This record gives sequence, C-alpha cells and structure tokens, in this order.
Amino acid sequence: MRMRVTVAAVSGALALSALTVPAALAAGGTSYSPADLAKLVQEHQGTVGRSAYTSSTADDAGDPYPLDLTFSAVTVNKGKPLVAGTTTHGTFPVTYTVTHGADVDIHADDFLMDVEIYRGSVDDPANVLYGDDFPTCTDTSATTATCKGTIDIYADDELANADATSWKAIGFAIALNGQDPTGDDWSKIGYAEQDNLATTRLQRLSKLSVDAAPEPVKKGKTITVTGKLSRANWDDGKYHGYAGQSVRLQFRKKGSTTYTNVKGIKSSSTGTLKTTTKATVDGYYRFSFVGTSTTPAVNATGDYVGVK
Repeated sequence: MRMRVTVAAVSGALALSALTVPAALAAGGTSYSPADLAKLVQEHQGTVGRSAYTSSTADDAGDPYPLDLTFSAVTVNKGKPLVAGTTTHGTFPVTYTVTHGADVDIHADDFLMDVEIYRGSVDDPANVLYGDDFPTCTDTSATTATCKGTIDIYADDELANADATSWKAIGFAIALNGQDPTGDDWSKIGYAEQDNLATTRLQRLSKLSVDAAPEPVKKGKTITVTGKLSRANWDDGKYHGYAGQSVRLQFRKKGSTTYTNVKGIKSSSTGTLKTTTKATVDGYYRFSFVGTSTTPAVNATGDYVGVK
C-alpha cells in the first residue's frame, strides 16, 4: 500500500510528484522510504520548472532525461463529480491509456506512474489527491497499455470547504532504471509529466430528511411536511443546514413509481424545511434538491401518509 506522506513543498515540474510519490514505489517489488525520495527531490529543486524536463538531456548536469511516455483518455470517476462526507473514506476510479517507447518498461519494479488531481496552480497546488495504491496496467500492444487507478479521499484529514470546486488531473512517470534514488546521477533516470489531462469536481455530501404529519389523515385535510437540507462541512467535520436553497415537495401515489412536483419552497437560514398541502389519496411525500456546483442533488426517502 502506498504511504500517504507529504514531502516539504516544492514548486514547478516536480511539485505534484514530490508531494505524493513518497511510498512503496511499485507493487510487488523494490520500495524506497519517503526520506529517500524527499532527498532525491530536494537535491534537484534547481532543475524544477521545466515541465517534464522537455528541454533537458542526459548531459545537462545530471538532469533526468525526457521519458518517452504520454497519457490519454483520462477519466476520473466515470466523468461524475467526486462526493465526500465528513469521515467516510471514499475511493473513486481513474482510468487512462499510456503510450510509451518500446524501451520503456512500465512494469519494472522501480518504475512508478500515476494520475492524480489537484486544484490551484500546478506550480503551487492548493491541494492534491491521489490513490492509496499505484495503478495496475494491462498491455494492449508493445507500446500501449490501459491503466486503472484510484483517487482515495479521507475528508477529515485532507479536505476543507474551499476544496469543493473544480480540479485538474495530472500524470507523471519516473523510470529509476536501477538507480539508487538517493544517488546523484539523475541522467540515468527518466521523467515525464503531463498536465490538463481531465477535469473533475469535488462536492460536499448532502442529506435531506422529510416528515409528513398527521398520519393517518382525513381526506381533504391539510398535512404539514417538515424536513432539513444539510451538507458536509469539511472545515469542522460536521453537517450544517444548507440555507436559502430551492427544494421541491413531491408526491407519489400508492402503487405508483413516479413522483410529481407539488410545490417549491426554500430552506431556512438553518436549512430547515416546512410547508403544507392537502391530502387526497394514500401516498408518499418527499423533498427533492436538484443540487449546486458544490453540493450534489439528493432526494429524501418518501414518508407515507394514509388517507381515511
């Protein structure tokens, strides 16, 4: 399993990999400590800033050589937003294709590669998220492979409310080629980095409750429907009411599978909901929230009211 360790901040081409690479570098083989890779990165901060080292060669004072590898067809969570609560560990799939030179062995024990997501600037990311394990790749030809990885989110440790926004995907690959990562000869180490591979959104999990009363009720009489719309607050690890949001009261007749809109209301300053309607037949009442850019849509579980 990949260790979730943060190295001292760096900027430029190695910024994201420096933050997230420390770990068991490859499943099933050689591993290096976070201190090893931290030292490797820190010793070469002077070369940072040339994305993927495209201007470097093996003769440039020990700089990594440009690794012949590119990423394509990157999809994060099947194109759907990532949604996180306050404490639950979330795992979201990442799939992509890599195309590489015939001399690049992506299955080597000391080859590491990943697609991760970040927000902010690539040179100075505000946050970075990645998987607990490195991806698994299946060759589709001598020079292409399809890969499956994850983004693992631990909201209580990694997220703040500001993270509910758009994120970008970046990919990197490092071929150590048998070199000691604490050594000085970077000219024998290959490195590739590719930004803007995809975008995704991270959203704060929403919850919605409903209670319709009285039950049972006489036909034609008024019932009161109450509830609450809340969402995860990553700053304090709790759920708070979501104020001023448009919510629809819906009804499903007993025996039907379809809800229809009854009326629209707005949540209060504390996220509470309250409205009235006349009961005419047996059925289920629920509130429905269509969602916002930071918060996903949610439907309350229908509350049954019998009419007599």
